Amino acid sequence: MSKAVSANAGTVGRQAAVVAAASGLVLGMGLPAVADTTAGVSASTESGSAQTALAVTAAPTATVSFERPVVKTTAAPKPEPVRTQSTASAARDAGNAVTAAAGSTEAASEKLAETVSSAATSGIAAIAYTGIGHPYVWGGTSPNGWDCSGFTQWVYAQAGISIPRVNAWNAMKPTSTPQPGDLVMQNGGAHVGIYVGNGMMISALNPSQGTLLHAVAATGSSSFYTMN
Repeated sequence: MSKAVSANAGTVGRQAAVVAAASGLVLGMGLPAVADTTAGVSASTESGSAQTALAVTAAPTATVSFERPVVKTTAAPKPEPVRTQSTASAARDAGNAVTAAAGSTEAASEKLAETVSSAATSGIAAIAYTGIGHPYVWGGTSPNGWDCSGFTQWVYAQAGISIPRVNAWNAMKPTSTPQPGDLVMQNGGAHVGIYVGNGMMISALNPSQGTLLHAVAATGSSSFYTMN
């Protein structure tokens, strides 16, 4: 093969080189256009082509190596394992969330009811003040004349709350921390009035004094009852 190439080699243009290695590998490569005549290489022009062929004979022990760019690789990040939640666990968590929400709603409803009740009780105290100066009449139930129980029944009725005319405290709850609007039962049930705070109460006391504001302690022993 090398002799055939030598016979057709040219002296100008780009040259094609064939390397016949001992292993039988045939390699083609581009060499400079001008050949060194001292290397024992002949070249000829073929059909006016600007290309020439150069035959090179290599020793059997010759090796050919090619430079390769160094390529660095980085391992892809390892994906985090995905934890799956069992159906039973998910159902339990959902149930707990619903229970908590229901508990929160119930607590909010109770608090709202207490707030409304407290506001109504405070309103009762304000209504009681409007009764001051009205006369005391045994068995009466109106501003034209009432007794102590008739007065308390009227006050609560103005707030939209119905209580018995006598022994109204039996429909309420006893309390040791009275708030304005709570009922004051005195002397074992002999007298009743409306607590308005700061140790004071309003009641229809007697025919000579009528309905007035007075100290709770001024009219005997007392027990307190609330609608809350």
